[in-house]
Amino acid sequence: MDLRKLKTLVDLVSESNISELEITEADGKVRIVKSERAVGQMGNVPQPLVAPPLMAGPLPTAAMAAAQAAAPAEAPVETGHVVRSPMVGTFYRSSSPGAKPLVEVGGSVKEGDPVCIIEAMKIMNEIDADRAGTVTKILVENGQAVEFDQPLFVIE
Repeated sequence: MDLRKLKTLVDLVSESNISELEITEADGKVRIVKSERAVGQMGNVPQPLVAPPLMAGPLPTAAMAAAQAAAPAEAPVETGHVVRSPMVGTFYRSSSPGAKPLVEVGGSVKEGDPVCIIEAMKIMNEIDADRAGTVTKILVENGQAVEFDQPLFVIE
């Protein structure tokens, strides 16, 4: 694997929310793991698994309230059908820079119509609507990194 491709992979991991990436090609295998300080580790070095400490009994009420307050708030449940990202990559609303977006809020789509492009490793992947309806929400900004199974659109 050449150095430019390796640097691109490290940059992709460091700039996204993914914590681990493993690529196997004919000429080798690369594993990049993001630590808490966002430093990538490469190679075939096995990472030790650390189990969380076990609690002997239930948490006291004050500790439970603090833990719930520290937990991130759950995203509101979307009504309608959610189109999700089938891969990790960069989300684009149009097929080329400066072109008209493939879909707009309020626009209708048929099953199989392209709704966005996701770029993954310099390959542009056209994402199609898996259901017919009207686009009610676009949940991702143009040029934003997306994760696997991240909600992109809501269709009703």
